[in-house]
Amino acid sequence: MTILYSSLPVCVVTGAARGIGLATIRWFLAHGHQVAMLDIDAEELTKAALEYQGDKRVLALPCDVSSPEQVQETVARVEAHFGRIDALVNNAGVAVFKTLGTTSFEEWRYVMATNLDGAFLCSQACVPVMLKNGGGSIVNIASISGLRASTLRVAYGTSKAALIHLTRQQAVEFGTMGIRVNAIAPGPVETEMAKKVHSAAIRADYYDSIPLGRYGTMEEIASAVGFLCTPDASYVNGQVLAVDGGFDAAGVGLPTLRREAGER
Repeated sequence: MTILYSSLPVCVVTGAARGIGLATIRWFLAHGHQVAMLDIDAEELTKAALEYQGDKRVLALPCDVSSPEQVQETVARVEAHFGRIDALVNNAGVAVFKTLGTTSFEEWRYVMATNLDGAFLCSQACVPVMLKNGGGSIVNIASISGLRASTLRVAYGTSKAALIHLTRQQAVEFGTMGIRVNAIAPGPVETEMAKKVHSAAIRADYYDSIPLGRYGTMEEIASAVGFLCTPDASYVNGQVLAVDGGFDAAGVGLPTLRREAGER
């Protein structure tokens, strides 16, 4: 057992090898936390962890969050290493962009297993460890697609909507134990994935639909996640924070009408 910096809080982040997960790791390290980086992609995780080689505040562990056995084993290793867990960020997620008619059951289950089952399993494993230290915080990374329907997101959007309700269930159950649970619902974010799959036309549509007129940054999402895990958010529980530049608030408002209003 190697328990280091035992007075520093420990945050477990899934899907930590890239994107929002890696940005969240950097936020927690910059704000005095120790971190456990979990990701199914061992190769990418190793690359990401090279940045922190020799930093004893960082533990990188490959883990498939959809596997109950792997989750239990990995969380046990985190506890053995750090001696505590204070926060969990359920960030690991996958997507299949197809219509309902063309989405196979295997693809449906693939999305649900990671996006929903993963959050359930990781929470189930981490909560008992959190309770040994008096409580903690869980942040589930949902999506604006869990708040409003969108084309080609029957599996992804449904998984994120279910994750939002799981967040509320957890908040009610765990709140009496001193564990707060909230969700972040990011809108379009400048990730490597977005750069690959969002065409110029799609990006233009988003710019027109988002009142702030731009994509969010991974650092902006990470900052919101971090806030929810700190004492500054000590009375925030069971909430869904849309970090989306006003995309959800805009509803069905037409971009052309908003532009005309701004010109008056």
